[in-house]
Amino acid sequence: MAKKVITGSALDLEKVRNIGIIAHIDAGKTTTTERVLYYAGLIHRMGEVHDGAATTDYMEQEKERGITITSAAVTAAWRGCQINLIDTPGHVDFTAEVQRSLRVLDGGVVVFDGVAGVEPQSETVWRQANDYHVPRICFVNKMDRVGADFERAVSMIIDRLNANPVPIQIPYGEGADFGGIIDLMKSELVTYGDDLGAAIERHPVPADIQDAYEAARAEMIEKIVETDEALTERYLNEEEISQDELIAALRVATVSGRVQPVLLGSALKNKGVQLLLDAVVDLLPSPLDVPPIHGINPKTDEVEERHASDDEPLSALVFKIVTDPFVGRLAFFRVYSGVIVAGSSVINTTKDRRERVGRVVRMFADRREDVTEVHAGDIAATLALKDTFTGDTLADDGHPIVLEAIKFPTPVISVAIEPKTKADQDKMGEALAKLAEEDPTFVVNVDEQTGQTLISGMGELHLEVLVDRLFREFKVDARVGRPRVSYRETITVPVRGEGRFVRQSGGSGQYGHAIIELEPLPEDSEEEEDVVFENGIVGGTIPREYIRSIEHGIREAAQSGVLAGYPVVGVKVRLVDGSYHEVDSSDMAFKIAGSMALKDGVQHGRPALLEPFMRIEVVVPEEFAGTIVGDLSSRRSNITGIDTRSDGVSAIHAEAPLAEMFGYTTEVRNMTQGRGSFTMEFHKYEPAPEYIVEGVLKSGR
Repeated sequence: MAKKVITGSALDLEKVRNIGIIAHIDAGKTTTTERVLYYAGLIHRMGEVHDGAATTDYMEQEKERGITITSAAVTAAWRGCQINLIDTPGHVDFTAEVQRSLRVLDGGVVVFDGVAGVEPQSETVWRQANDYHVPRICFVNKMDRVGADFERAVSMIIDRLNANPVPIQIPYGEGADFGGIIDLMKSELVTYGDDLGAAIERHPVPADIQDAYEAARAEMIEKIVETDEALTERYLNEEEISQDELIAALRVATVSGRVQPVLLGSALKNKGVQLLLDAVVDLLPSPLDVPPIHGINPKTDEVEERHASDDEPLSALVFKIVTDPFVGRLAFFRVYSGVIVAGSSVINTTKDRRERVGRVVRMFADRREDVTEVHAGDIAATLALKDTFTGDTLADDGHPIVLEAIKFPTPVISVAIEPKTKADQDKMGEALAKLAEEDPTFVVNVDEQTGQTLISGMGELHLEVLVDRLFREFKVDARVGRPRVSYRETITVPVRGEGRFVRQSGGSGQYGHAIIELEPLPEDSEEEEDVVFENGIVGGTIPREYIRSIEHGIREAAQSGVLAGYPVVGVKVRLVDGSYHEVDSSDMAFKIAGSMALKDGVQHGRPALLEPFMRIEVVVPEEFAGTIVGDLSSRRSNITGIDTRSDGVSAIHAEAPLAEMFGYTTEVRNMTQGRGSFTMEFHKYEPAPEYIVEGVLKSGR
């Protein structure tokens, strides 16, 4: 058993594996990772998730909830290979952690619950892995639990994921009778002589499972030779194919994504993890097996590629930022080519900023080990980068390249937050900025109309955890509420408005008089301004120097309309007439007159309240499409299309009022047994129905 991790020296890239453990929540990812660390000799005692003692679940919120919230990186060694492993969250609210991990990994281990099979988030992470073309192997876990069914799990992988699984093991007994693993490649039964799973025993295949073994092995060989023409020909000619040839062909097919080998075990009972590690080494790609990375040269705008080699110019992608209370900001990066050396200078080509690389560390969950350099194909972290964040590229000054950034889903739920005291206000601003640096799906903004600070994220649990961190880590005391919808006001008919401001108070007075024509802008108007102003004065009825003051007054008044105090939008204003006084007129008088004219015009222009409509895409398995369409219709939505995809998933497109969509993330999951997801972005403003207007006016919003 190898116990030493390669650090700070040139790596044999063939012996590097960058892998992620991905799955639905509670399938056993973290428990499997814990066993990997134990068998690789990096920990001397296995911690359990239910005890809050797992190595990679080090945050307080993870220990309390028994779930993984942030992806944790560890480096282990097995059979002379360095394995950079990332344990990712399983909850859909933290899907960005999976997204950024898959972007920089070469392979994945997808863990399935042997009882539940393919679960909702399994489908999501599988689709994400497809998007990033990540080769993967499957591990059917919890085979010792009552109700475990290996064949059913494999069938679900085919049916729900549209995948091509190739079982290379079958169970010897299931549930309470789970006694070991039949290795179809080596034609042997693997059992364990102790509770820690360290005493591996190998036996001939027992007679009572001989028929099932032979059928499964024949099917495995057939599926493997199908991927290789030369082997297919030899197989049809009934020639013997060696175990080494089968493994080599299976590796090529796995790396290309044509098949997904399936293994099994019980991580909690310490069975099957060493065989899983063997499969990671034998079947998943090294950095040399994946295509070279492509990027844009910012000086020439041409596409360039970088191969996984220390001899090529540096290219590295920052995929994660973590705020460490002791050492500051940590930037995790994957080096695709070249070498990053501690103390060297690099260019952030995304922002065109020079950065100095300070300490370089290899991460072991929340512990760090200093290294002097990081080579092509490796993953590490650095401290003290000032302007570099998630998705930025680091490169050589003389050979700049910008790698494709990581795409993250749009936040879909918002809540309002306000500090309890003045002292908390500054602390809250700083803390929210740090949390937003860490998490690209956490967005902070201030609603200009309501003055509320709104925080947006991927779901209620996501925001709950972030607010909890705000309280605990940053010691901010704040109230969390519900956001207000930012409505708008407009007019529905052309109208004239008049504003006359006259004030006499001894000495010089104030006089300003403006007459305007207002009309609604057409829906297809390409005007970028909410209020379009046009000067139609002829003959000097108002001197030119006062025109700008009138425009300022109109625009200022448009910020708070006449119905409920919301901004006026979609209006064209034409100044057509007015009058002035040679002594008493002033800029201020005409500004007030302009403001009065707009309010008068809007009041008589049949004002309407507009509500924000969102463009929505709900992605669900086909069987739930009808339920979702019915629910969206009850929320005043317009269904604009339904796409049925080849993987049995329907994408429902709709336009819906924002007021009806608060908490919809949870609703979608409830209606689809947790298997649905949705994205939402602003589309346009639409007139609100009368009962909504009445409700807004009554509530004083």
